[in-house]
Amino acid sequence: MLLNTLVKARAQEAKWRSVVQTTEMSRKVILIIECWGRNQFFVLWYCSALKPEEAVIFAGMRRIAISDIHGCSATFRKLLQRIALKPEDHLYLLGDYIDRGPDSKGVLDIIFSLIEAGHQVTCLKGNHEQGLEWALHDIERFEHWLYWGGDATLGSFGASHPSQIPEQYLNFLFDLPLYAQVEQWILVHAGLNFQLADPLSDPHALLWIRNWYEQIDYQWLGQRYIVHGHQRITVASVLAMFTQLDQLRVIDIDSGCFDVATPGAGHLCAFDLTHQQLYFEPNIDMVHPWMRH
Repeated sequence: MLLNTLVKARAQEAKWRSVVQTTEMSRKVILIIECWGRNQFFVLWYCSALKPEEAVIFAGMRRIAISDIHGCSATFRKLLQRIALKPEDHLYLLGDYIDRGPDSKGVLDIIFSLIEAGHQVTCLKGNHEQGLEWALHDIERFEHWLYWGGDATLGSFGASHPSQIPEQYLNFLFDLPLYAQVEQWILVHAGLNFQLADPLSDPHALLWIRNWYEQIDYQWLGQRYIVHGHQRITVASVLAMFTQLDQLRVIDIDSGCFDVATPGAGHLCAFDLTHQQLYFEPNIDMVHPWMRH
């Protein structure tokens, strides 16, 4: 029987971490969290014990963002079941489908299957996709990419070099857009370069930038929000950012899916933009606890 915990939560990460650590003692928990200053509830489907048919199903189309799957196909599939993805929903994937986890090919096959089944899927490029592209033609970058988790990608294809990966996969990964804008949301893998007049005009920043929050030009941003991944953080940190979303106007949804070695990480996050709801799926893939960027 599921334990329902009602928590009045503040924005401080320490308090969120305390909540999350408490719930980790039982994998059968739903947190219903009242968000201060937002005057609404969201449901955090925290544990894999909750059956997909028990999840809240919203009527109408939803826009849902997921980032940094990193070869964790089983976790990705489980999260899609958790959110009960429907054909009328629009799924936004923010890059880093490959490397580190055991089944990069499987992640891409799931994406291809969704598209073939008529689902609306917008995929963005991440820095790991660019790393693969560089590794294809540069021996020095190839060796760096292997250390970076590329060896796991090659293993999932039964390959020893990127040139042996089937062309349909390479073409897909290399031709992806770098950002998307939908309604009040700016979706990107890494972040924006606010030192430029057009912060969306720097391809390198869109894929690689870190530590850019202090540069945000809120006049340029206006009433929009930025959703990104790339910089892995804990579930507690994602929640802390969520509670301050109206003030920060940015949220990092990379809760370190592959990083099972870091307490509070090791989850794949989905953010329902339409209903302001977060979902977290614990990693269920057999992955190496690497601590790489």
